[in-house]
Amino acid sequence: MSAPTVSTPSAEPVALPAKRRMAQLVMLAFAVLIVMAAYAAVGLGIDGKIPSGMLTYGLGLGGFMLAAYLVLARFAPWADPLILPLVTLINGLGLVMIYRLEVGAGGEGGASATNQLLWTAVGVVVFAVTLIVLRDHRALQRLTYTAGALGLLLLISPLIPFIGQEINGARIWIGAGGFTLQPAELAKLALIIFFAGYLVAKRDVLALAGRRLLFIDLPRARDLGPILITWGLSLGVLILQKDLGSSLLIFGTFIAMLYIATQRTSWVLIGILLFAGGTIVASSIFSHVAARVEVFLNPEDPALYYRELGGSAQLLEGLFGMSQGGVLGTGLGQGHPGLIPLAFSDFIFAAIGEELGLTGLMALLMIYGLLVERGLRTALAARDPFSKLLAGGLSFILAWQVFIIVGGVTNLIPLTGLVTPFMSQGGSALLANWILIALLVRMSDAARKPPPQAIQDEGLTQVFQR
Repeated sequence: MSAPTVSTPSAEPVALPAKRRMAQLVMLAFAVLIVMAAYAAVGLGIDGKIPSGMLTYGLGLGGFMLAAYLVLARFAPWADPLILPLVTLINGLGLVMIYRLEVGAGGEGGASATNQLLWTAVGVVVFAVTLIVLRDHRALQRLTYTAGALGLLLLISPLIPFIGQEINGARIWIGAGGFTLQPAELAKLALIIFFAGYLVAKRDVLALAGRRLLFIDLPRARDLGPILITWGLSLGVLILQKDLGSSLLIFGTFIAMLYIATQRTSWVLIGILLFAGGTIVASSIFSHVAARVEVFLNPEDPALYYRELGGSAQLLEGLFGMSQGGVLGTGLGQGHPGLIPLAFSDFIFAAIGEELGLTGLMALLMIYGLLVERGLRTALAARDPFSKLLAGGLSFILAWQVFIIVGGVTNLIPLTGLVTPFMSQGGSALLANWILIALLVRMSDAARKPPPQAIQDEGLTQVFQR
């Protein structure tokens, strides 16, 4: 009897176990079911019947996420199975609250669940395209300085005449032909890629110690250039564009990535001192910065409440709404979140707090925390320094943005104008965050994929079993 022919196993990764794929699909379906149940609760709370559009929104969201799952299963089969279901749940709950605000305002308050669902569809398309085109995220390291230049161009584009627009006191938009875009949302991704590539190349120099002060090894004076340049850039965004949120987001992310790269606490302390000093100086010179600080310190001042722009009305209405919700909330469709200005955008967190209460807010923060944890787990599992820094930076900026928003809404820090990731209405932020998730999924797939030897052993085992 002739010996069986043994073919050489392919270098392609072995297929993900069927049970694991099914578990991921079940979690995705469960997330969509929670969203549909929340839609039903909104209708029952408002007029005592299930809303007619529940199936449209539910099946639409489910269809988009199924398409995202199929692309993920084909092009990133070893990616973390929790990331997509978690994002689906957050995105879906945001759609529910926007729908609730739209119905409560009779369609005249600015909220539009239909538009948000369409932007979600575009976000899923961008997610899929990113996974299909970017087969190896390490190729981004070769674009370090290109990404930096692109990020800088996007940041300053609202200052360009004719296309830059000032809305609600902040010049952070560009627009043409009735279409507007917030370029800072995309700029943050480009800058994180630049920070990761730059810090990988320069981390040995930046990690060198200078003089020791008490228990901290300070960096050398000659190595302060990168942090001073980033500090100046963040102050420029704060002063020229009146955008405290992007300023804090960019500088805080750079400091976090600098710490990840060098493991030196001194950089964190220097960053805190620089930003605090810059904010103090800016608040004493520029009126729009001083107004934010004044509202933060004295939100109950009647003179500030009735100020046309930058007053405390939005903050106080949000605080009143969350206090009305208490521990368990008033119930979906049974509160008055429409009293909060821009509840569908900047203050959607406060609107959720009124109707779902402290319990709902804690559950939401736990979902965000779990999403960030999966991103940090990807950073720990990554096999090269660039991937570790990029995954760490993307995870941190997601967590940092949630902290800034929650801190502003609860008056822990001054309001910044940032939006809640995946929940607030708006296309720019939603698209940027879906790209962020695609990058995390791509890096997670690379980190969790078995090494070539394990793939070969798996292939041989399958051959001999046959």
